[in-house]
Amino acid sequence: MTEPAWLTVLTTTDSEEKARTLARGAVDARLAACAQIPGPVTSVYRWQGVIETGEEWQVLFKTTAERYDELEAHLVAAHDYETPEIIAMPVVRGSERYLAWVSAETAPAATP
Repeated sequence: MTEPAWLTVLTTTDSEEKARTLARGAVDARLAACAQIPGPVTSVYRWQGVIETGEEWQVLFKTTAERYDELEAHLVAAHDYETPEIIAMPVVRGSERYLAWVSAETAPAATP
């Protein structure tokens, strides 16, 4: 099975402001072509042996598989969660023009 060329990467955070900061930082660094922030969502999870319920905002980043490792490192460094959710989902099909745009917007800057 071949690795997908494009990914949607998901993370969550506990405020809309933090979600916007994560989104803007990744797009500014060209690690994602765009980021969408749906929310708030209600999350129910077990953390350190206790079931928690909290309000969170999701951030969905559109990127290429080539840029995933850098995007993950960026999110880990920028995130204030001890163990942030970072999940990559393959994009198996999409509009040719849209996927070309994602590739162009996330291409590493050429070095002189």
